[in-house]
This record gives sequence, C-alpha cells and structure tokens, in this order.
Amino acid sequence: MIRLESIGKQNGKQIVFIEASATLMRGEKVGLVGPNGAGKTTLFRMITGEEQPDEGQVSIDRGTSIGYFSQDVGDMSGKPVVAEVMNGAGPVSELMAEMAELEAAMADPDRADEMDEIITRYGEVQGRFQELDGYSLDGRAREVLAGLGFSQEMMDGDVGALSGGWKMRVALARILLMKPDVLLLDEPSNHLDLESLIWLESFLKSYSGALLMTSHDREFMNRIVNKIIEIDAGNLTSYTGDYDFYQGQREITDRNQQAQFERQQAMLAKEIAFIERFKARASHAAQVQSRVKKLDKIDRVEPPKRRQTVAFEFRPAPRSGEDIVLVKGVDKAYGSRTIYDGLDFHVRRRERWCILGVNGAGKSTLLKLVAGTADPDAGTVSRGPSVKMGYFAQHAMDVIDGDDTVFQALESAFPQAGQAPLRALAGCFGFSGDDIEKKCRVLSGGEKARLAMALILFDPPNFLVLDEPTNHLDIQTKQMLIEALSAFEGTMLFVSHDRHFLAALSNRVLELTPDGVHTYGGGYTEYVQSTGQEAPGLRS
Repeated sequence: MIRLESIGKQNGKQIVFIEASATLMRGEKVGLVGPNGAGKTTLFRMITGEEQPDEGQVSIDRGTSIGYFSQDVGDMSGKPVVAEVMNGAGPVSELMAEMAELEAAMADPDRADEMDEIITRYGEVQGRFQELDGYSLDGRAREVLAGLGFSQEMMDGDVGALSGGWKMRVALARILLMKPDVLLLDEPSNHLDLESLIWLESFLKSYSGALLMTSHDREFMNRIVNKIIEIDAGNLTSYTGDYDFYQGQREITDRNQQAQFERQQAMLAKEIAFIERFKARASHAAQVQSRVKKLDKIDRVEPPKRRQTVAFEFRPAPRSGEDIVLVKGVDKAYGSRTIYDGLDFHVRRRERWCILGVNGAGKSTLLKLVAGTADPDAGTVSRGPSVKMGYFAQHAMDVIDGDDTVFQALESAFPQAGQAPLRALAGCFGFSGDDIEKKCRVLSGGEKARLAMALILFDPPNFLVLDEPTNHLDIQTKQMLIEALSAFEGTMLFVSHDRHFLAALSNRVLELTPDGVHTYGGGYTEYVQSTGQEAPGLRS
C-alpha cells in the first residue's frame, strides 16, 4: 500500500534519513520506534504529503485513504462534540454537508427553476450516503466517543469547553470514525485513562485497515502490532513481531555486532603490529605490502550504536515508622458531587498502593488529601511523624520556572549539593551536554516530567506520592524509572494508566467504584487475576 523507497531527508544540519526504505502492506499493524528526534513525525508527514523527501520517493497505491492523528489538534469550538467528530469523518461527512445544502436549496423559492437538477443531485448524494452507512453516523460517532470516555452530556456539549486532553480524544475519535484504509497514529495512548486505553486497544486489534503508530506504552504496543519499523541513525529496519520481540532481536543483533567488531579489531591490531614491526626490513617488503593492501580492502565493522540510557540509584532514605498515612472518616465533595463519604484507608511502611478508578472516581483527589494540598470536608488525614514525602502531581511541571536553565532549576532546589552531583543527577534523567543549559520553557513535556522527577528524587523521600508519573515519558525512560523505583526502599502511593508500570511496582490495589472502596492484598497482576478485568470501568 505504502512504500518508502531510498528516502533521503535533511532538516537544517540534521540528517534524518539516508537511503531509507520500508513498506506498509494491507492489514499490517506496525509500531514505529526510535529515540526522540529520530524522525518519526517527519515520516508521518512525508506519507501524508505535508513534507517531501529530498531524495527517493513515497509511493501510495491509488485510491488509498489515510487518516492521520497527531498531537497538534488545531482549534475546536462552536460545535457539539458529536458534530465535531462527524464533521471529520471523511467522504460521508462531506456528503452529509452537501445533503444539508441541497435540502436548503429545495426549500428556497428563488431556486424553483433549478429544482429538477437539485432533486436529481440530491438523489445521487443520498444514494451514496446510504452506501456509506451515513444514517448510522451519529450512532457510530457516539459509540466511539463513549469508548474514549465521553458521557452523553459531554458529547452534546460545546467542544470548545473541553480541556486540551479531551480535545485530543475528539481528534482521535474523528480519525477512528473515518475508518480510512491506513491509520497513522502519533502517540494515540497519551491523555487516555485505563478504560479508554483498553477500548482503543480492542478497536485497533479488530480494525481491518493498515496501521502505523508510535506509542510510549509498551503493553499497548505489544498487544496491537505485528511488525516494528525502527528509525536509527537515518536508517529504517523492519522486525516481524511485537515490541518485546523487537527488543530481544535488537539485543541479539547488538551482541553479535559487538563480538564481530571486537574480533575484527583484534585481527586489525595483529596485522598493524606486523606491518609496524617489519616495514623497515627489505626481506619482508612483499609481505608488508600484501598486508597493507589487504587492510585497505577490508570492510570495517562498526560497533553497535549505543542508545543513550539513563540509570538512577536512590541514596538511602531515612527509615520511617510503620504507620505512613491514616485516613479516617474522610468526606470530600466538589459542589453537589460527592467524592468520598466516610473513607477509611491505612498505608503502612513498604506498601506500594496503586489506585484504580474511572474518570472522576477521586484518584487524584485522594493523592492531594494525602499530600496535604487539599483538605477533607470532614474526617482526618494524618502522616506518621518520621515520614518524608515526595509528591509528583500532574501539574508538577507547571511550577518549574521557565526562565531557569535545567541546571539552575536543580541548583536552586539543592544549593548545597555542588556541581558534580547535580550534573550527574541531570545525566541520569537524560540531560547531558548542552541539554543542561536549556531554558525550562523550551523543554518538551517528557523533558519537564524528567526534570520534575529529578527534583523529587535527589533528596530521597521515604514516601512517594505519584500522580501519573509516566505521562510524556518514552519507553526507555519509563523502564529506567521502573528499575529505580523497584529498588526504592520506601513506601509508594500512585496513580498510573500504564499497565507495565502498575504490574511492575504495586503490591496493593485500592479500587474506587460507585458501590464503594475495595482493597486487594496483591499487586495489579493479582487484581487482574482476581477480578477478570484490567480496569474497574470494565467490570460487569
């Protein structure tokens, strides 16, 4: 369907692609991977025609329809959400708009002399509209929106009143309703809660068209894709299998290449030593010349490209007492909406609680109550006397001073630390070289999240309260965080929609449901086994 043939592309001084080739076949579901800045978005834009390659060509089969979801959703306002979604549904929405115009024309007495042509055209348009199942469009739009977490009230409300995250869901719904031959999805799992993520996963698994997507959610990628295309140093390499298979194959390839490189280096060293030893002796001149020619002809093996990996080790945190948090008889409401009514909850040392619940169940509210940034309407929330808390809120990135550089932000938080430890800390969280001098205002969402996490973890707490800590983090940084938190000796209370993160770190589950609060003694994996569902909103 889509072929990238010997693509070359340069953005300014950066070479993005060098004679890169790949194909997307009918029905394939492909994950596009590569480090930040490797060219994933550029590749999408070349397929849609928004950008052109400098060399080579992008070939797309005639008549192939393409739907592209990007993080740039544009302006939305003045329409109900459901109308905004239907308006972007491709040919069927265009036919619907033309039918409305023709209906208005039929009711216009000034156009009576055109009536035969208008009625004929209306019949043609209506016939095509029926072929495309247009009369079910409203119902299908509402079904997609419901899957992405919209209530009926939200569907009929003004799209302009929604937050940026919900507008992202509207943009995604438009593309899904369109049902093109090829779906290009750039981070579709961002801004989704667990229930919506699982619904989207099911939708894409049963989708009959071709799919090319990026995602920072490893579990989501594993369950959908059957092929990986990797962008690395300007090349495109295809692997048949899911993300875990790709990662395993990549490690094997790197090990083999490293071994081949080392064998060749040993051989070269031996040959060069011989040449150096005997080059001045006339008796060995022929042998020396022969070996020089041999070295000139050898194809040099390159060592495997080193991916920038970050690792963070916690310094020992002060030990807390056994009781970390005690929530007793807590009531909390926002206006007429009751969030908690007599909530009791006890967190003990070394417990790692993940909180599950549908949108609006009160997950972030509970974290705020525990962190002390919100007060209960009734009841008490108390922390143990030796508890030292680190709190990562969803807005943690917003309080970083945009005029500071990354290093200045760290230095102002830890003025006694000294340059070397702070530079090491920055490096652990992916800020190396000139990155440490970047102004915070120009940082990407992922970079801000990493900086906010560094500010929390440098002076080690013994109790971590984390609200969606993996949002904006790529797969490699998430893995670093999981490995660091796995070695954390303290206590954790957290909310996340990343199932890999939940399964790796939790040993307790607090489930918030309309019929009350439920606790589970095992972690997320045991919760799934116990309930038969991956999220509270999916339980019957």
